[in-house]
Amino acid sequence: MNGIQQQEKSPKSVQTRQIKVGKWNESLKSSDVNQIWMELHRIVSSHPLVRASKRAGFLVEEGKHNAYTDLTQELFVALLSKERFQHYIDTGMTDAEVEAEISQIELTNMLTAELRKRYPESYRLARRISTLIQTSKTFRRFDNLHNVDVHRRLADRLYGLADWADRKTRRDAAEMDERVKTVSFQSRDTRMVGCTGDSQIVISNVELEKLIVRVFKAIDSPVDVRSLRSFVMSRLPIMDIHLVPVGGMGDDGGEDDRPTYEFADTRETPEQDVLRREAELTAVGFVDNFLQNLEKSVRGKAKQYNRMISVLWYCYLISDSGTQLEVAEMLGVSDSLVSDYRKRIEANLQQLSFDGVNEARQFEKALKNKVREIITVEKAEKVTV
Repeated sequence: MNGIQQQEKSPKSVQTRQIKVGKWNESLKSSDVNQIWMELHRIVSSHPLVRASKRAGFLVEEGKHNAYTDLTQELFVALLSKERFQHYIDTGMTDAEVEAEISQIELTNMLTAELRKRYPESYRLARRISTLIQTSKTFRRFDNLHNVDVHRRLADRLYGLADWADRKTRRDAAEMDERVKTVSFQSRDTRMVGCTGDSQIVISNVELEKLIVRVFKAIDSPVDVRSLRSFVMSRLPIMDIHLVPVGGMGDDGGEDDRPTYEFADTRETPEQDVLRREAELTAVGFVDNFLQNLEKSVRGKAKQYNRMISVLWYCYLISDSGTQLEVAEMLGVSDSLVSDYRKRIEANLQQLSFDGVNEARQFEKALKNKVREIITVEKAEKVTV
């Protein structure tokens, strides 16, 4: 009886974790784009590195869109451009194999490549620290003392100094964080390295190993690799690229912690200032020639020339003079005469040729100033008479 009860209980007591695998072959062979996108979105949403990136502020939600949507689209485009979907069909990969490759290789590579681009020095130093603690005899692993075959992600493995006792007491994270502050800040090595000589060493491997040792002695405890990298890099002068939007305003209009940036200076450069002055001088020459041509069109007669200048001023250079009939009435001449003068003015304007818009604007400005002077002098003479 007890045996039967044990048999009945044992299946219930054993809990097996079911890992969901998408129906990749079915979706790929039928070219079901919507289903493929949904499966990719599921992988992105559950990927541990994606979740860590979101918690660290690496993935930003924009408006109503989920933070994983853009990343899913990037992954879809990357797989499509590399023809990976066709490769999965051609090689006869199982659904589980396709799922594993997309999750563990393609998506991981895409995220690490983006991290390397945005945080080049941090990424490079984190890799160097991980390599040193695994290869140097100065350090050893503490989480597999009783089982050498234990498998654990590198970031979660415990490391310490090789001469520490096996039963070395672990300290809590807050205490270790305070203790590491006693380690002196490492000066930056400014030597240039690489094929093109565009990267600084920051710190040599010998000095980096000494710094890791000083950190271990300060915290006096085995620590996981993720925390160790953070402790060591907190003692290093790291300069990383981090692209941010211009301004410090969030999508909702509120302020956030992002630094603010000033817009580019739109004032004239010295070269633009010289070109503008040359255009002004050229425009002044155009004005003199233009007025001389107007005077020639009335055979140098002062009365007709002054009327034409008045028509030029009221009909072209100011905007609130009124209609042509009103201008004719104000000048005490007929509407047909004003119309004739306007035709002569426009004919001379059409003969002008400018190299650019700036010259035309400067011509208009200079012409307006010149005509204002002529009209002012004419009015002063009438008052004197």
